[in-house]
Amino acid sequence: MRTSVPRRPEVIGAAGRVTGPPGGQRLVRRFRDCGLTVALLLAFGFSVGLMIATGWVAHNDDLHQHGAAAIALGTYLLSGEFVSALFENWESEFLQMAAYVALTAMLFQRGSSESRDPDEEREGGSPLVRREDPLLRRLAALIYSYSLTLALSLLFLGSFVGHFFGSWRQANEDAALHGAPPVPLGSYIADAGFWFQSFQNWQSEFLSTALLVLLSIWLRHHGSPESKPVTAPDHQTGG
Repeated sequence: MRTSVPRRPEVIGAAGRVTGPPGGQRLVRRFRDCGLTVALLLAFGFSVGLMIATGWVAHNDDLHQHGAAAIALGTYLLSGEFVSALFENWESEFLQMAAYVALTAMLFQRGSSESRDPDEEREGGSPLVRREDPLLRRLAALIYSYSLTLALSLLFLGSFVGHFFGSWRQANEDAALHGAPPVPLGSYIADAGFWFQSFQNWQSEFLSTALLVLLSIWLRHHGSPESKPVTAPDHQTGG
């Protein structure tokens, strides 16, 4: 027996046309539908604002200790220290997400809510790519099939470049502060300090993701799509 699906409230306009809910209700519904993104962006804005404020104060304190004049907020936002710190963290986050999306398409973890069922039959190849289609259409379909990982990978590469140039500028700013010669751009790519900054973030991202995959086997969070139902057996996603 088919069940009726509740319809959204409708309003009859002056001309007898059926319109959507009033503006206030549409705004509330839109916020509900996008609440997760809105909340995360607000948290991001709050965090980056405090990062800017505290980083500016700490940077000027360091300049004061070296007998240099304090810099304005706008100058700090263009400094190597701020640019490096900002992109250094973005770099590791986008790397982690790109690797996670790609690896979960190929690998399994039995019992984890973060993994597909290893016993589930799956068709190979992209359902969008058909041999009879023209080459350009097949190429576009193939790119779209992996567009999420491609987008995250491009964001990682952009952040890596931003981190590299910011870190290089910071190294030269520190060198000037201590009366040392500047570091050439070409040789900085082999700088141990730069790679230390990257690897100290990469390792934490991969560890936290691995723990999420494993802990979701045994632990639950009621109502979260990242968790199995509270009553689900630990081995679910494969018998």
